Amino acid sequence: MSQTCQTATLGSAILTGMHHDRERCLYAVRSRDARFDGWFYTAVVTTGIYCRPSCPVRPPKASSMRFHPSSASAQQAGFRACKRCRPDASPGSPQWNSRADVVARAMRLIADGVVEREGVGGLAGRLGYSTRQLERHLRAELGAGPLAIARAQRAQTARLLIETTPLPMAETALAAGFASVRSFNAAVQEVFAASPTELRRRAARGKRPVTAGSLGLRLPFRRPLCPDNLFGHLAATAVPGVEEWRDGAYRRTLRLPHGGAIVSLAPRADHIDCRLMLTDLRDLAVAISRCRRMLDLDADPVAVDEQLGGDPHLAALVAAAPGRRVPGSGDPAEFAVRAVLGQQVSTAAARTHAGRLAATHGDATEDPGGGLTHLFPDPAALAELDPAALAMPASRRTTLRALVAALISGELDLGPAVAWDEARRAMARLPGLGPWTIEMIAMRALGDPDAFAATDLGVVKAARALGLPSTPAALGHASAAWRPWRAYAVQHLWATGDHAVNRMPAG
Repeated sequence: MSQTCQTATLGSAILTGMHHDRERCLYAVRSRDARFDGWFYTAVVTTGIYCRPSCPVRPPKASSMRFHPSSASAQQAGFRACKRCRPDASPGSPQWNSRADVVARAMRLIADGVVEREGVGGLAGRLGYSTRQLERHLRAELGAGPLAIARAQRAQTARLLIETTPLPMAETALAAGFASVRSFNAAVQEVFAASPTELRRRAARGKRPVTAGSLGLRLPFRRPLCPDNLFGHLAATAVPGVEEWRDGAYRRTLRLPHGGAIVSLAPRADHIDCRLMLTDLRDLAVAISRCRRMLDLDADPVAVDEQLGGDPHLAALVAAAPGRRVPGSGDPAEFAVRAVLGQQVSTAAARTHAGRLAATHGDATEDPGGGLTHLFPDPAALAELDPAALAMPASRRTTLRALVAALISGELDLGPAVAWDEARRAMARLPGLGPWTIEMIAMRALGDPDAFAATDLGVVKAARALGLPSTPAALGHASAAWRPWRAYAVQHLWATGDHAVNRMPAG
């Protein structure tokens, strides 16, 4: 098989069980193909080490390689993380943000820290499964149960804290989610083949650690990545006081389980530069997970572009800007509120409405490095909202109040555990939430890669210019060829227009 043909085959690999396809895995390792970092992990039986596919070390003999679906699986089998390629820091599997089954939803919840806060029983309860059923599902696909997967995440968080802060080890252990210093020491030694003190000493060579609570991280992604619409959209729709574009970075406040945070995200050639100021370091793993989802960093751009680029209507758009991502949200409930505020008004008007809500009902915060002043109010704070204070039609006030009430009561769940179609049905039951608003929330807040707003004015205008049908029903039918990546097709269609959301901000 030629290299070109083999690469194409890899690009369209099935989403599940790739670690079972030994031929594909061997090819990815021998070619050091970084696109498959996070899809599977290579364990070398002669060294006891596991790596990412792109590890720069010369590949061992095929007979020495074993392939695992997760870092937790490799660790449970007794392998240690490679010191060169740091497989624990590879991009996450694209499966967990492109699927809506129980395993994908469980992985999103684990990344959001649910096991740390509520235990495995809480995780299973959120998904509507028994602990035994959930354990069986995860082991069958990932080779490890929820505790082992959460433990692997704790180890990664611990390494970040060890290497980037001067925190005493006892505080580091607590912040990373370990029950004791002893279990912290044992886990770090087992996963990284080094003690916490050795890791800190190694990282400190030539570097000065930052102050506790302030972290500088590199968020990896699969290439290519087109930052234009991603950062352009976030900056152009930024809520005053909550979000801003400053010195080449998108900055915003985040409401996390243990307190507020400020995050700064700037695109680089091979990573996203991430700066975090956390009220509580226990929120580190959750903050990283939410930043990755907000920037769609775990996407598989090769698979997306291969599918969309095969359509003659989109081929030129995909070739001109490969690797477009779908901009997400730091808080699904926040985005749902903002989507209602933005119904049938300009981007500037939507920003103004949201900024007033944040200033009046959001928690104040301090930002020594910029102009951020508030956390966006959560639904409980908005329950006290006086509808008469909103400069919008009465029907939209009714919609906003109904949305807030549904979020508070749990009638509407927009969290990582929800099945996307279930959330759509719940939204459709609320007054004033039509197809456009529902699909915007599905795309930006839920992260459904197949969300498609056939009634959006920008989508309809672009479709007409490209020779596609422009009525919602006909366009919806034509868009079936883009599944399951229609949310990415929307980004390409929007980019045909002259709007600030399509451009990286200056400065």
